[in-house]
Amino acid sequence: MSASSSTLGAPDAQLDLRGTPCPINFVRTKLKLEAMASGQLLEVWLDPGEPIEQVPDSLRMAGYGIEALEDQDGYFALWVRQSADEAA
Repeated sequence: MSASSSTLGAPDAQLDLRGTPCPINFVRTKLKLEAMASGQLLEVWLDPGEPIEQVPDSLRMAGYGIEALEDQDGYFALWVRQSADEAA
């Protein structure tokens, strides 16, 4: 994760999954990404603990690019890039 959200610009979509348990938050994130065009950026809001420990790793394993992860005082903002391979 080399960039911060301030250098990435505005996301193409946003998903608030605070209060959503694992693995449902991963499933909802993946479904949203599958509906997006190649190269688009999704900002996902996740709770601390298991969600932020599991979802980024699961998305990486599924082939998505994690662009940034920021602590937002009570939740985390995860920025995920829809890859060309997954959008096909």
